[in-house]
Amino acid sequence: MAIWGKMFGGVAGFAVGGPFGALMGAALGHAADNGSLLKPSTGGWSERFPANGRPDPNSAAFFGAAKIAAALGKRDQLYAIGLVALCAKLAKIDGPVNRHEINAFKTCFQFPPDNVKEVGMLFDRARDRTDDFEMYAREMGKAYADNTAPLENLMTALFRIARADAGPSRELHPKEIDFLQRVHRAFGLPPGAWDRAESGNSRAASGNEPDAYRILGITRSATDTEIRVRWRTLIREHHPDVLAQKPMSEAERRHAQDRVARINAAWDRIKRDRQL
Repeated sequence: MAIWGKMFGGVAGFAVGGPFGALMGAALGHAADNGSLLKPSTGGWSERFPANGRPDPNSAAFFGAAKIAAALGKRDQLYAIGLVALCAKLAKIDGPVNRHEINAFKTCFQFPPDNVKEVGMLFDRARDRTDDFEMYAREMGKAYADNTAPLENLMTALFRIARADAGPSRELHPKEIDFLQRVHRAFGLPPGAWDRAESGNSRAASGNEPDAYRILGITRSATDTEIRVRWRTLIREHHPDVLAQKPMSEAERRHAQDRVARINAAWDRIKRDRQL
């Protein structure tokens, strides 16, 4: 994924000397202090992430970096920070982080070898604190309000990590369920996204599908009533029976029929997604 090179390489260089650089520097400072960004890892992530982490005074700066990245429009960087942070905090929410959760995280996302140390460091810092995860989720929800597919993919990964240590029962810890529900709300995702993530089916499989909201000419933040009214308005405007009252060529008639079909298909997808 290209986001890792941008997050841990280009952004740091781009922002040095500015407020974003100061915040990112504070978040990464402890790694520079102990040289962990300069020397190769001596073991797997389960060894590098001890179970008894201590509160991190840089956690505010860690979130600040994500927030500034969002303000600057650096969505890839925001996604990279938020992804690592949420996965780490979920792994810790029900107790000490274990090898199963680390392995699930590494399986869900393919990290370039050059960025493994930085990903590990961010994961390690993020899991020190678990009471701030909604801040990350809200910033990501705002940044990806017009394209929620990456957030749905992340929700699917979060479910996978939560189940990594669930045992044969596959039942999630109550704290994990609460975490996932609050992230789902903060992301601003519809009910259908929860069902897809819980079952392991992200929106990525339908990535080539035209955006239903764009077809209707309405934003994802629109209410159910606003969307319903918009659909009815478009149907009235483009229905072939209405247009038949005007002089039309055969090609124009076919275009009108196709337009109505796409409008109805978009409405059906939104209804299914929002469980209307």
